[in-house]
Amino acid sequence: MSLQDQIIYLFILAIPIACVSWSVTHEEIFKEPRDYCVTKSKSCHTLLQRKFFYLFTCEYCFSHYVMALFLVITRYHLLFIDWRGYLVGGFALVWIANVYMSIFGLIRVGMKKENMEAAIKEVELKECKKEEEIK
Repeated sequence: MSLQDQIIYLFILAIPIACVSWSVTHEEIFKEPRDYCVTKSKSCHTLLQRKFFYLFTCEYCFSHYVMALFLVITRYHLLFIDWRGYLVGGFALVWIANVYMSIFGLIRVGMKKENMEAAIKEVELKECKKEEEIK
């Protein structure tokens, strides 16, 4: 595979890694298992157990395991065709996936802020109308 193809694959394969990592660690559909993991990550007695459950609450940590699964499935490698290519490709995939998740997080914060500002303006408008009706 040419270097150009490897780079294209890098940016494409990072998308599902980011998607799975973000969904498990942030989205509502996984809320109950994630809440359980948060509780266990704080209350388990052994360090290994706490870290195991923490893995499902941190998108950065979880993306490493999702990346490992994708490397097994796709056999993607970067720059080298031996084990070094898997190592380099794996960490590159995690980095790009986390850039994607950061951008997505910023977009979501911006959307939430806009929705909150709209809700505040709506409440203020209703209050103004009530004051006008009283006068």
